[in-house]
Amino acid sequence: MITPARTTAVDLIRLCALVGIGVVNVVFLGLPTEMVLAPAETPSGQAAAFVVAAFFESKFFVLFSFLFGWGIYVQDRSARKAGVSFAGRYARRVIGLGVLGGLHAVLVFTGDILLLYALLALLIWPFHGLSPRNLMRIGYAMIPLALVMLLVLGLVIPEQIEPVAGPGRGGSFMDATRARLAEWPMTLGFILLFQGPLAFGAFTMGLAAGKAGFFGADSPGRARLRRRVRWFLPVGLSLNVAYAVSAGGVLGPGQGALALAGYLSIALGGPMLAAVYLHLILVLDDRVKLPRVLAAAGQNSLSVYVLQGVIAGGVFGGYGLGLFNQIALAWLVPLGGLIAVLAIVVVGFVAMKAGRGPLEALLRAVTYGRAQRRGRAG
Repeated sequence: MITPARTTAVDLIRLCALVGIGVVNVVFLGLPTEMVLAPAETPSGQAAAFVVAAFFESKFFVLFSFLFGWGIYVQDRSARKAGVSFAGRYARRVIGLGVLGGLHAVLVFTGDILLLYALLALLIWPFHGLSPRNLMRIGYAMIPLALVMLLVLGLVIPEQIEPVAGPGRGGSFMDATRARLAEWPMTLGFILLFQGPLAFGAFTMGLAAGKAGFFGADSPGRARLRRRVRWFLPVGLSLNVAYAVSAGGVLGPGQGALALAGYLSIALGGPMLAAVYLHLILVLDDRVKLPRVLAAAGQNSLSVYVLQGVIAGGVFGGYGLGLFNQIALAWLVPLGGLIAVLAIVVVGFVAMKAGRGPLEALLRAVTYGRAQRRGRAG
């Protein structure tokens, strides 16, 4: 059930992360993959691609992953209070999340992160009992690993991606599903290399934050973050601009080494700017009260995340408005924000009425199983 007494800081961070993720994802949902990965041709498209790469990619995703790690701590604490085994609950939750992720990838969006989260959740299990300090060390160690994975990705990704034959994601629901199945292996590999290490690092740091009481108003962690933002901001901005220049194909022929360096800079620049965003959101949370509908949506982020893709499917698919590959990149960016906000509002009202979002209810039933049914019977 929705619990008004809990801090709204986590809810606000989730909402901001969901809007940022929506901006990035809608570009991939509204255009063929080969067009998204190629440099934009128009000045407005180039400007939009620059903004997304510099200020959205690998920033809001890192924030979302950070809160997933924090959620592991919350679930562990809940199991301890109930006097039950956390391992059983955790295993069922991870399996349920993985199944949802597979279905989401095939039926809604191949860029799904839920399956990635399920895989990484299995990997973090051996470390979940570590101290906050050691968890932070693992998180920092993921940055050089991310550099290696990005280098591998830069060397193996094909320069030209063959378009999917037939109507693809702009056709009927079955056409779109077949296209997603065809694209999924390459997309999943890309996500594992591009986002896997940074997501795992954010998991460990979020888990450390939970154990250390980071979200307390006067916590040492928040004080350290305030001090570090002073240099995270200029360095992070510089690195992200370098990445955006590289990703946008701005550098001409003969600048391959410089372009590669810019591309690799996201491994450090993304988390640094994400940390700046985290600080700014916490400052905002100290000054404003989150409306109930938004707090409810923040507590049901899984349903919001999936609904974003469902709404986008209705906008772009031939079974909906049929606007796939019909909207310029410059307009897809604000459209992604609007779709994210719409999904937030819808889920917020549903959660206020029903107690939680539909996918949260489903995942909760899988996680608690018979124990939840016994509790209701009692």
